[in-house]
Amino acid sequence: MRIALCNEVLAERDFAAQCAYAAALGYDGLEVAPFTLADEPQRIAAGTCATLRRAASDAGIAITGLHWLLVKPTGLSITTADAAVRARTADVLRALVELCVELGGRYLVHGSPAQRRIPAGEARATAWGRARDAFAAAAEAAGQARVTYLIEPLPPDETDLVNTLDEAALMVREIGHPALRTMLDTKSASLAEQESIPELIARWLPTGLIGHVQLNDRNRRGPGQGSDRFAAVLDALMAGGYAGDVAIEPFDYVPDGPGCAARSIGYVRGLLEAGGRR
Repeated sequence: MRIALCNEVLAERDFAAQCAYAAALGYDGLEVAPFTLADEPQRIAAGTCATLRRAASDAGIAITGLHWLLVKPTGLSITTADAAVRARTADVLRALVELCVELGGRYLVHGSPAQRRIPAGEARATAWGRARDAFAAAAEAAGQARVTYLIEPLPPDETDLVNTLDEAALMVREIGHPALRTMLDTKSASLAEQESIPELIARWLPTGLIGHVQLNDRNRRGPGQGSDRFAAVLDALMAGGYAGDVAIEPFDYVPDGPGCAARSIGYVRGLLEAGGRR
């Protein structure tokens, strides 16, 4: 398992400094939010991608993938009734697949809750069908690029479409594309699922549908900074033979971004080492 840091935690630093700091802390990679790179990340030039990739390589760290895909440019949605906006959003998603490849990443995490909410007055089935079309187009692009596109279940306080692994798996199976999978975010699962995180891992990992994991406490801080305990989570991943990436994705940075990044990796590395000795 590679341990990555979601790079927006260090957004006050330039990208080369993010890479150097994360590597010094012991992270294996950075999971990049495209909005931290440019206001129109779908238009980032190949030369800029090469510079970003070289910064990571020079620091000895990987760019593992992308997440928070639709924050910028503004005005995107995969569920809106406006067909032109949906078409523009699909174009952005296809461009972000190419960005992921250019940066050396191997997956894209589709969270973006605001850009997939059911429009007021619309039927859920209608929004579901529009989202399915967008995910299918993204999966097709991902398959051609040989990366994985991941639908992220998010809790009901963030979005009203695809809240659980059951729902994400249903979407994945309806589309039926090999490049499309789902993933587990521990904060979201703690707030939206009935089973514990280890129980979810034991149930879903054997299906092959879990392509990625993000670690965060239900209080939105880093792992180890709240009431959730992660030893059993990591044990379940190791017991299940999980070989994907694990990204640390806090939203509330305590005491600050760099400090939260340092505390989180120390906590997770310590649990992994302890698990290996059991």
